[in-house]
Amino acid sequence: MRYISTRGSVPPISFSKAVMMGLATDGGLLLPERIPTISADQLRHWSRLSFQDLAVEVMSPFMTAGEPVTAQLPELVRRAFSTFTHPEITPVVRAGDHWILELFHGPTLAFKDVALQFLGNLFETLLNAEQGRLNILGATSGDTGSAAIHGVRGRAGIHVFILHPHGRVSPIQERQMTSVLDANVHNIAIRGSFDDGQSIVKELFNDLAFKDAYRLGAVNSINWARILAQIVYYFYAWGRVSGGDPARRLVFSVPTGNFGDIFAGYMAMRMGLPVERLVLATNRNDILVRFLESGAYRIGTVQPTISPSMDIQISSNFERYLYYLLGEDSEAVCAAMKRLQQEGVFAVSEAQRQEAGAIFAARRVGEEETLEQIRLTWEQHQMLIDPHTAVGLHAAGDFPGSICLATAHAAKFGAAVHRAVGMEPAIPPPLAGLLERPTRCRILDPDPEAVRAFIREVLD
Repeated sequence: MRYISTRGSVPPISFSKAVMMGLATDGGLLLPERIPTISADQLRHWSRLSFQDLAVEVMSPFMTAGEPVTAQLPELVRRAFSTFTHPEITPVVRAGDHWILELFHGPTLAFKDVALQFLGNLFETLLNAEQGRLNILGATSGDTGSAAIHGVRGRAGIHVFILHPHGRVSPIQERQMTSVLDANVHNIAIRGSFDDGQSIVKELFNDLAFKDAYRLGAVNSINWARILAQIVYYFYAWGRVSGGDPARRLVFSVPTGNFGDIFAGYMAMRMGLPVERLVLATNRNDILVRFLESGAYRIGTVQPTISPSMDIQISSNFERYLYYLLGEDSEAVCAAMKRLQQEGVFAVSEAQRQEAGAIFAARRVGEEETLEQIRLTWEQHQMLIDPHTAVGLHAAGDFPGSICLATAHAAKFGAAVHRAVGMEPAIPPPLAGLLERPTRCRILDPDPEAVRAFIREVLD
């Protein structure tokens, strides 16, 4: 398997090079040249596998034959998921008419751990092979940052720089990042929104001279390896609920802001997973819902909510889906992205909008609806859920029997849970004493040059 850019100006590259490149050098996102497909017999077989064995089976077709890392995949997977506290890694539990896919049993209690524990081990393996170094740069709306930091903290040859919106993440999310004092960890709080941080990251990656001089690597879901790892739990959840029957088509409800998690579901569906619909669940930062309703992708103003990890207006991974929606036409993708940059909007045809609507069911969920869902889930099932999971569960109301992705442990958003049910969740061991730990963080204006100067200051 080799990888190409959504914008068409990168010659096909290997899996390892795609991982290290992160954002494509032409400003696009990397995708496999072709999407592997699986048979009904494979699907039945996969439904009986452990999470770790399934991960190897799902990821293998996306690797490049002959690369050393391909042969090392089973060991990479074993190391990555040895840090999870549940034997199933991503267990599925029943909640009335729905199933809950628990993705929060990793070190930072968020779904990002599934991908970033794998990516941290993958980076280390690739760097050891070439005796190289890597400086990871990423932006976070809450959970990516801590998962990335815990994936690479203390690893030789790696520094990590994480930008988060100052004062716009939960106190637990902030401390999970800023209380990690390893010498290779650098937190930057941006006086602005997640979109401001993400824009800075993209600008620095598109400064190819700076990127090459400082060996920048991507840890956000612009890195293909993130998407690849997330594909696995769609197959795992389907197998646990369906019993391995290829005729059993299921609905997945996905709380999403940056489109990465739901894009992984789309790729699983393209591979042959029997998916009926993907419910795209957002809060009032609803650019994705508005696109599916109107066909116009129009940037708005970020509005703070109690589900802050979805407080996003520019969904980076949407470009990957747009590439397929536009018939794998990289010139059309470039034109759309140029218009978005210049005018803040682009549109697709009505036929293309309807094509997207046949796959994605779009739902926006308000603050009161989110709180009510937390309360109902507690009262009816004695289960405390975080506000992002509540958005997904509420959005799944029209789809009984669906699998709802639980993206974070409720304790990470104790204030929202307390508003809904009058009590905060019990603090799990990884979070015990977190708010009392010493912290380290640099606060900067949302200016690419300020971040560039900080990186130089640290590394030079």
